[in-house]
Amino acid sequence: MAGWDDVERVATALPGVEESTTWGNRCWKVRGKTFAWARPLRATERAELGEDAPEGEVLAVSVEDLGEKEAILATPGPWFTVSHFDGYASVLVRLDEARVQQVEELVVDAWRARAPAALVAQHEQGG
Repeated sequence: MAGWDDVERVATALPGVEESTTWGNRCWKVRGKTFAWARPLRATERAELGEDAPEGEVLAVSVEDLGEKEAILATPGPWFTVSHFDGYASVLVRLDEARVQQVEELVVDAWRARAPAALVAQHEQGG
């Protein structure tokens, strides 16, 4: 299963990424835009999720748009959302239930969603 070391390894290998904090939680940014972050659940969100609330760490990642968010949430996996994120292009991930490959794909896709197009093009061309 995946952990914060996997998130850090993947995120910091991408161009233009810096590790920082947001609201006191660890995050990764590309050119000042947060694309992946630790997102502890609030008591109200735990109540909203009920017995589906994860016990472990929660990773939040940006996605391209609301259509992609819906597509991700429609497939079985360690991802979920809470009403706080309604209308926002991001999903939450039960980190300790996610496979490393899933986290790698989510983090890279989140980076692509927030990175400047020129940086993404340069990276994808091997530069």
